[in-house]
Formats: sequence, C-alpha cells, structure tokens
Amino acid sequence: MADLRTEIEQLKKERDAVILAHTYQPAEVQDCADFVGDSYGLSLEASRTAASLIIFCGVRFMAETAAILNTSRTVILPEPLAGCPMAEMITAQELGQLKNRYPDHAVMCYVNSTAEIKAMADVCCTSSNALSIAKKLPPERGIIFVPDRHLGSWIEEQTGRQMVLWDGFCPTHLRITPEMITTARSEHPAAEVLIHPEAPHECRVLADAVLSTGGMSTYVEKSDNDEFIIATEIGLVHTLKTNTPGKKYYPVSDEVTCPNMKRGSLVSVRNALAGTGGEKVVVDSEVAAKALRSLERMLALSEDGK
Repeated sequence: MADLRTEIEQLKKERDAVILAHTYQPAEVQDCADFVGDSYGLSLEASRTAASLIIFCGVRFMAETAAILNTSRTVILPEPLAGCPMAEMITAQELGQLKNRYPDHAVMCYVNSTAEIKAMADVCCTSSNALSIAKKLPPERGIIFVPDRHLGSWIEEQTGRQMVLWDGFCPTHLRITPEMITTARSEHPAAEVLIHPEAPHECRVLADAVLSTGGMSTYVEKSDNDEFIIATEIGLVHTLKTNTPGKKYYPVSDEVTCPNMKRGSLVSVRNALAGTGGEKVVVDSEVAAKALRSLERMLALSEDGK
C-alpha cells in the first residue's frame, strides 16, 4: 500500500496531474487525493485547477462535469464502469417531452445527471446549493426538477416553489429507513442525526439536520456536539474523521453503500496516472457547450453563498 502511494505521488508530479475524489470513495482513495469533497466542491475544484491531467475518482457524471468545465485538459475516470443509476433514470427524449408539457417552466437539473440532460437545463444544482438556486429563479415560473424526486420534494418543502418532479431516485439513499434512524438513536442517544436530502421524506423528518455531504462536514466542525449519526453513504464517515477528528461518527447503517463509488482503489488510480487503465472522458462538443451554460449559471448563482 505504501509503495502504491509513493508511485502515485511520483506519477502525479511527472504528469502534472491532480486527483479529485468524492467523499463516497474508499478511504484509501480519499487519502491519496488532492481534494476530497461533495459534488459542489468538486465542481469548483474542477473549474479552478491548472493541472494538465485530472484523475476523477467518482462516477461518470462527475468526470463528465469536470471535462465540460475543462475542455483544454484531459479527464480520466479510473473506473470506467462506475456509473450512477439515478443519472440514467431520465433520457433526453423524456426531458424533451416534459419541457413540451410545461413550456413556461424553468428546468433545474441536479448535477447527478448525464451531460445530455445538463445541456437541456436552464441551470444545474447540487445538494449544497439547490435551495439557494431555487429561490433565485424567477418566482413567476414553475420549475421542472430532474432527476431526483427526493431532493426535489425537499426543495419544495423548504422554498414553497411550484415544481414538477421527475420520478428518479438514488438507490443507495433509498436504503435508509425510519427504522434505521430510530435504532441508531436508541444506540447513540447523545448523537445528532444528519441526513442527506436524497433520502426519502419519511426519513428526513426524523433527522436533526438535512444537509449535503459538504454541509455535514461544515456542520460537525462548527457544532458543540461531539457525536453524530451520519445518514448518507458510509464513505463520508472517513471524510469526517479525517477533517474533524476527536468527535464520534456513527453510520446510520453499514448497508448504506454505493457499489459504484466503492469500485475505486489505489490500483485504479495508479493505472489511470500511468496510462494503463481508466478511460478518457470525452463529451460531444455541442452537448458540452450547452451543458457548460447550465453549469456556469449554477456557479454564478452560488457565488454569494451556497
């Protein structure tokens, strides 16, 4: 393991590379990354990096986003089979039909979507900035929100915006149940429950705070409390222990794991850097140009706070 990490560091320097990793990646991948974060933080880093090569340790839509934001740089997805079921739950044809049914609605697209869907949206969002962006869209217009119905319903609840929700979901967050939360509370009565908005409504209402993964990191750092039940993908627990040690973190259940995120490994990162593995992510230029507009609008609307 130590030899692999040393080799990765050497290859990174030789190839002028940066390693970006999502908080749901395995601990070994997070520990070798230059930046670990949620979709919003990774979008920012991808837009700012000066590196020639981006090794994106996450799932395909994330690497696509990095490629769209960095057309002059090479983006490698170390695990080409790492997809996102939610992103695949809506097609461009289906979104086109929805837009025809609601021609006066703005299209707000979760970043957990394909490049083709982003290209058809007015603005993208992440779970970090979804509320802020929804509030800034013209109040006289309804909102089509794709693809996650759970994040969309949370936005509705918090903002009162009129929204048309697509019936997509995250299979990993759908594993969270009210019973898991009540059991975790009984086992750790001093702990606060932090839950991701991709979780179902009946689970969100049992939590102390509904937060993105990046929001959870900020919350535990500032909180006077020392114990937290984490109701999202289990990989975040390692991120929290790394960034804010000295506090106690309990996964709501060991079952809340994303099989696609867990494909990541030091071996695949090394191979991506060495040019012997991974896949160069290329987005059609016309699609990328349209998707870039919705991503840039997201970043612009987020500049005054997430």
